[in-house]
Amino acid sequence: MSAVPVLSAFYFGSLAHYRLLARHPRVVVDLGEHYVRQSFHTRTRIVGPNGVQDLVVQIQRRSGEKMPVHTVGLSHAETWPQQHLHAIRTAYGQSPWFEHFYPDLEELLLTRHERLADLDLATLRLGLKWLGLRTEVEVSESYVEVGSRESEVVSQNEVEIDSRLTTNDYRTALHPKRPIPQELQVPSYPQVFADRHGFQPGLSIIDLVCNCGPEAVGYLGG
Repeated sequence: MSAVPVLSAFYFGSLAHYRLLARHPRVVVDLGEHYVRQSFHTRTRIVGPNGVQDLVVQIQRRSGEKMPVHTVGLSHAETWPQQHLHAIRTAYGQSPWFEHFYPDLEELLLTRHERLADLDLATLRLGLKWLGLRTEVEVSESYVEVGSRESEVVSQNEVEIDSRLTTNDYRTALHPKRPIPQELQVPSYPQVFADRHGFQPGLSIIDLVCNCGPEAVGYLGG
């Protein structure tokens, strides 16, 4: 049996994240790990007329306290969902597949989520739907101890994970301030503003599907 990758929960994950999802029939998403500031937990990266832009989710902060991801609440004091939709429309309104995918984006972002984890998982499942991937996603609200010989129980779904198989730990591999691991890099594809900014790697799944439509999954390999 092959190792089951352990992933973080990301907001509209990057293409490296979806490359992992495309390569594996089954993954574990760890909601028990601590929330990391300025990470893909709360941000996704797009490219618009002025260059690369991060869209950042607003959360309810608890100063000085380490928070498991599944305990992090979303803040609705600001209109960040509407701001994200406006930025996405500005960036991709002229892309070939924008009108096809935008209704899904609008429905998801205008749905009120109370927890960051619920929002991140909703974006993950939407990305899988867009790509036509049938990757089995198991969710753990307990921290997944990679390398332990004991089984972990997924509290949300009551699914047992044999952690002897969870040796592919990618929770710290993908971060906005770190280089993309070479094995997870995606070949260049058409981008709306490539004539201004050149090809920009490491962007959100939104960028790939709006530019490439049904051909998007082919860039992720398998």
